[in-house]
Amino acid sequence: MPNIVYIATSLDGYIAKKDGGIDWLLEIPNPEESDFGFGEFMKNIDTIVMGRKTFEIVITFDTWPYPKPVFVLSSTLNSVPEKLIGKVELIKGDPLSVLKELNSRNYFNLYIDGGKTIQEFLKLNLIDEMIINQIPILLGEGIPLFGSLAKEQKFKLKKSEVLINALVKNHYIKI
Repeated sequence: MPNIVYIATSLDGYIAKKDGGIDWLLEIPNPEESDFGFGEFMKNIDTIVMGRKTFEIVITFDTWPYPKPVFVLSSTLNSVPEKLIGKVELIKGDPLSVLKELNSRNYFNLYIDGGKTIQEFLKLNLIDEMIINQIPILLGEGIPLFGSLAKEQKFKLKKSEVLINALVKNHYIKI
C-alpha cells in the first residue's frame, strides 16, 4: 500500500513560484510530446490525494488530466465544479484519517500531490516512494517541495533517467 509522490521541481527544489505559478514547467521544448512516463505511472495508482491549492491550479487546465478518482484534501472547499462530479471528491482530515478512509474504500496505491499535502504526509513518515522530475531552472524562491521534519527519512535511488536531454527523473524508495 504505497503512498507515492510524482512531481516536478526546479533545480533549487521549488514546485511553484512564490505566487503559485507553474508556467516555468512548460518552458522546456517537448518535441516528442512525451508524458515523461506519467501515463505508465498512473496505471499503477488507485487514486490521487491532492491539496486544495494544487486542485485550484489543475482545474484551470484545458482538460482534466487524471483518469483515476481524485480526492481533494480541504477544510475550506464545500463543493467541486459540476463538470468534475464523479471524478473529484472532497475529503477532510489529517493524513492518517484520510488513509484509513481511502483504504476502507479499497484504495491502496495512492498518488500524493501538492506541496503542503506532501509535506504533511512526510511529517508522519507516510511517503513510501518519490518520483521527482528535476527541471533545469533556478527559481531563486518559491514554494518548496520539502519542509522541516522531526527526524530524517532515508530513501534509496531506484532509477534515474535523463529525459529529452533536459530533465532528470529520479525514482526513490524509502528504506
